[in-house]
Amino acid sequence: MIEEQKQKIIESGKAYFREIIIPNHLKGLQSLKLKDFKINPFLVNYLAAFLCGNTEPESLAKALVYPRILGTSINTSFGQNIQIFISQLAEVAGCASGIDGIDIEFEDALDGRKKYCQCKAGPQTINKDDVATILGHFKHLHNKARLDRLSVQIDDMIVGVLYGEVHDLSGHYKIINSHYPVYCGEEFWEHLTGDRKFYHRLAKAFGEVVEEDNIDGSNMILAKIKEIAKEIEDRGGL
Repeated sequence: MIEEQKQKIIESGKAYFREIIIPNHLKGLQSLKLKDFKINPFLVNYLAAFLCGNTEPESLAKALVYPRILGTSINTSFGQNIQIFISQLAEVAGCASGIDGIDIEFEDALDGRKKYCQCKAGPQTINKDDVATILGHFKHLHNKARLDRLSVQIDDMIVGVLYGEVHDLSGHYKIINSHYPVYCGEEFWEHLTGDRKFYHRLAKAFGEVVEEDNIDGSNMILAKIKEIAKEIEDRGGL
């Protein structure tokens, strides 16, 4: 893949964060209220003391807000909207597929063979039912290729996991990998682009969006912490 195509993928990824992920993340932060948390009072008081050295309302609010805003909410948004990113990837890379159950088709930069790829978000993002669905799609493609006399080998049908490490792949992925290759994170992006460092370039580019758009996340989070702390104080504690 030439540098121009790789840059288009990076710019498309930035647009995905700018137009989908960041607005959803900010909306989730701005609308957050104390009632939205499922609070274990034993744990939250411990975590507040562990984090801040005390259990004052603002410390309790930090123990609640930080994990939600820096972890749970953004991971959920990314997973729920991943198909948009995959569609954009297929468009800018010129590798969209018209085959049912296949997201992208591309010439493997390492072995030169055409790959038929179903993309997934991360190493823990499929369930038991997904395994049967994926295997079914690949079996259908294999049968179709045989009937149409197409040169499609078992190793040409792959699952591409957009982020993560191979050792973190769930048991569901391992079942698929016993039939068809599962490329994860750096490995997937190298097969697609031929660039071993591209995965890390793309990940870094997502962070650059915050700087380019002058998003002041720290102050927005601090304002929300103070708001939640006021709710805790009015309630008399947790």
